[in-house]
Amino acid sequence: MSYTIRNLRDAEDMAPKFGFDAVQEARFPWRDLGAEHTGLALMRVKPGQRQAFAHRHDEAEEIYVILSGRGRIKLDDEVREVGPMDAIRISPHVTRALEAGDEGLEYLAFGPHRENDGEILREERFWDEMPD
Repeated sequence: MSYTIRNLRDAEDMAPKFGFDAVQEARFPWRDLGAEHTGLALMRVKPGQRQAFAHRHDEAEEIYVILSGRGRIKLDDEVREVGPMDAIRISPHVTRALEAGDEGLEYLAFGPHRENDGEILREERFWDEMPD
């Protein structure tokens, strides 16, 4: 078929499988859509929480679009406030993680789908490296 229509919330929440469900939801609907080259994730960071880990890519550029809520994004050593309809383009090699405000933070992440293109960093270490 030349197209696929799916509701993003019908994609399985993968956070419980990895023990991250206390802080976030992580849905990867690109699989349900049958996408071969385009990565798509629907992420929700729960109120007052930080993502379970920070990450960066070797090659993939990503775009995050904040759907609802407010919070902060850490991009390497810089922290920026984000809110609804903010779009953030992130180059490869930039380490990133989000922190939700009181209402939580929901966003879409888009980028090319590439296997084994990235590195996960422990969230605590990444945020602790913040300059005062």
